[in-house]
Amino acid sequence: MRARPSLPAVAALAALAAFTVWITWRAKAIETRLGGHGGQGGWVTALDGKPAPDFHLAALDGRTVSLADFRGKKLVVTFWASWCGPCRMELPALEKFYRQTHNGDADYEIVSISIDNDRAAAETAATQLKVPFAVLLDPASKTLGTYGVDAIPALFVIDKDGRVMHGQVGFAPGFEIILAQELGIKNYNPMAGATDASGSH
Repeated sequence: MRARPSLPAVAALAALAAFTVWITWRAKAIETRLGGHGGQGGWVTALDGKPAPDFHLAALDGRTVSLADFRGKKLVVTFWASWCGPCRMELPALEKFYRQTHNGDADYEIVSISIDNDRAAAETAATQLKVPFAVLLDPASKTLGTYGVDAIPALFVIDKDGRVMHGQVGFAPGFEIILAQELGIKNYNPMAGATDASGSH
């Protein structure tokens, strides 16, 4: 005879189910509010084909970084915070993706924009998560607002001319495969240690 699950285990499963329903509803609500339509992996298209909103933000290394700095390259912009659980799943996936695909011939960059109010919290999290790309600071969430989202993580792919190719709200496991396609990275294998990063979109 099977042992009955303990009350804490049942409660944990119920909480997980409730959270899954809530996060799905929340993502759909944001997607609807933005005027996008659902796609694979939670990709939304409210800004598709439109110029990406500009930004001028301080980086953890002391530089001021703007969108114009990346003209001529594709750019992945991700918004996150140290206290955001899904962000702590997305950033390691982006870190692995970046290390696998970003070499001397890569025609893209990634910037991560922290909306933490406390610079030290962003710096600690970036260090813990071994973020290999630029970490910018948006403590008042003004830049996040110009991109039209009110939930994180939120990720955008911008083409070489500064126009938004795609956007994603929330963390979707396996999103790196779609990201590789959007960046024109050929033969991307998330299980491999290296890929061909010389493709063009």
